[in-house]
Amino acid sequence: VPPPAPHTALDVKQIQALDGPEAPADDSLAANGLFSMRGFEPAFARPQPALFQDELNEVIWLNPSEAPGLQWDSTTLEDSSRGEEIRELMAKAFKGPLVPAQQKQVLQELEANPRLVYHCGLMPDRLPDLVENNPMIAIECLLKLMNSEFITAYLSALVNMSMSLHSMEVVNRLTTAVQLPAEFIHLYVSNCISSCESIKDKYMQNRLVRLVCVFLQSLIRNKIIDVSDLFIEVQAFCIEFSRIREAAGLFRLLKTIESA
Repeated sequence: VPPPAPHTALDVKQIQALDGPEAPADDSLAANGLFSMRGFEPAFARPQPALFQDELNEVIWLNPSEAPGLQWDSTTLEDSSRGEEIRELMAKAFKGPLVPAQQKQVLQELEANPRLVYHCGLMPDRLPDLVENNPMIAIECLLKLMNSEFITAYLSALVNMSMSLHSMEVVNRLTTAVQLPAEFIHLYVSNCISSCESIKDKYMQNRLVRLVCVFLQSLIRNKIIDVSDLFIEVQAFCIEFSRIREAAGLFRLLKTIESA
């Protein structure tokens, strides 16, 4: 029996043929697969992921059947220069009285566009300054804000400010123009009475007492307040300042209502 033929070593081309048709065509040992793991790489297991189970506290994805409509801002192309001018005038009105021409311009602009009151820079904490310096503008602004949800904050600022002729003028004009909450008027009257009692200067005290008495008589005669709710407080006020003619007149008015 002849001996078997000796095994011969494989050359590079034979190894490339064994690697398959995808082997690179160049002759470099690193690229032709001679020392690569092509054909011997392990098969990695890739199991299909399980379905995610949602929970009750998670947000549910909604697919709306109708697309939401666009909200068009109709004021985009409006001229904003008028609003800017009003803001500049209001900034001056907080610091001091306006000249008649400026005051007239502000009142006309508010009358023409009541929405400007929301963009003129008037905040509740600035209302006392406006009342003291420009009461007519303050009255107009408050009338425009009466149907607003913020009117309570403005009325609270008016109640808590220091009593003065201008503040009473503003409140008196408001009471004749619109129906104010009864608790607001009662708080303001109580604030006026306590302010008169706390003033040390006799001249200023007598002056404010006269103003308060005239103001209360106007409220009572116009039936804006129910005097029975404040009868004891107002009567004590009249007795304390009975030396003043207006207080004596208010006291007689109270007695007339009480006897009636």
